[in-house]
Amino acid sequence: MTNQITRRSILAGAAALSAAAGAAEGAPQGGNVVKIGRLKQSVCKWCYRDMSLEDLSQNAADMGILSVELLTEEEWPVVKKHGLVCAVGTGICPIENGLNDRANHGTIEANFRRVLPAAKEHGVPNVICFSGNRRDVSDEQAWDNCALLLNKVKAQAEDLGVTIVMELLNSKVNHKDYHCDTTPWGVELCKRVNSPRFKLLYDIYHMQIMEGDVIRTIRDNYQWIAHFHTGGNPGRNEIDETQELNYKAISQAVVDLGFGGYYAHEFIPVRDPMTSLREAVELCDV
Repeated sequence: MTNQITRRSILAGAAALSAAAGAAEGAPQGGNVVKIGRLKQSVCKWCYRDMSLEDLSQNAADMGILSVELLTEEEWPVVKKHGLVCAVGTGICPIENGLNDRANHGTIEANFRRVLPAAKEHGVPNVICFSGNRRDVSDEQAWDNCALLLNKVKAQAEDLGVTIVMELLNSKVNHKDYHCDTTPWGVELCKRVNSPRFKLLYDIYHMQIMEGDVIRTIRDNYQWIAHFHTGGNPGRNEIDETQELNYKAISQAVVDLGFGGYYAHEFIPVRDPMTSLREAVELCDV
């Protein structure tokens, strides 16, 4: 009888473990890694093409990430369901065909007029736009063209409390001919628009390629920056010891400035994606 009970107990325990394992398959593992939380961390969905937005949102929430971003209006309710926000919404213009060309202004203005109120409704704090490629347009003409359109829509952004961000991208490796490819160019545009609701998205990876001297540049231009993106250089992969940027020091510098926006991971993992993301979140939790 004792042997039978023991055998039954073992079999029952094994069945329970098997059922639990099946139920947990695909579920987030490891719990919250954010212990300090002075940076509001976010993650960009496009870097995880093989993972559904539902699964990424669930994993992000489990880790202590507060946002999944670069999403369309239709996707915003998905992250909200998981208790997250979309820190940066899309839908204004493509990277190559942006505000520096007046031929694009009609479509882009209409997109601003639609997306800005929707962002307010869904609690999306920022919407992203792009300068567009140069195509032989001078810096002066590009500043004039970009400012012309931004000055038309900035009052709406101010009234709604939604910030328009233009991303700084490198034109050396990833985005050949892109116009807003240095911090000084973006800062000059911010000065011409002169609105608290138009600022820069400072992509650390891109600006390391174009300028380097990341921490000093951030400190000197902090007032013009509303959002950050991370990424390892070279390669735009994990932000770990395999690349040249010191993300713990960069994160500390941003925290020391009193930054209150979002700090988003935009690297393409080459190892287990969620392990790499967890390590990045822990590294930047300073």
